[in-house]
Amino acid sequence: MAKRNKHDRVRDICGVLPGVTHEGKGDHGIFRVRGKVFAYFLDDHHGDGIVSVCVKSERGENADRARLDPMRFYLPAYIGPRGWFGMRLDRGYVNWREVEEIVERSYRLTAPTALLKKLDGARTVGSG
Repeated sequence: MAKRNKHDRVRDICGVLPGVTHEGKGDHGIFRVRGKVFAYFLDDHHGDGIVSVCVKSERGENADRARLDPMRFYLPAYIGPRGWFGMRLDRGYVNWREVEEIVERSYRLTAPTALLKKLDGARTVGSG
């Protein structure tokens, strides 16, 4: 899958979440909810050669993922030490369901309660 298609796919995943805005910055994408960043699409960030989606995580989850599965996860420059991790999208097969799950967890760590209720309400209505 081409880099542009991966960026589009991440934008589609983030775009279904309530209140999300997307800002394109060249080959990068910034995803916010109520002005707070919850995900990045990064392509060769600071010359690292990596294509990834980066998300916030629970305390320690970022380091655990990078340590336990370094072929798929890493700590991105600058934001890794602040609780973020990256999931590589440039190493063959990408489990897009897993991308959806980590993006949603990051969103839940960032979004206000009212938007989380809206997300959960939409899921309840949609599943019945």
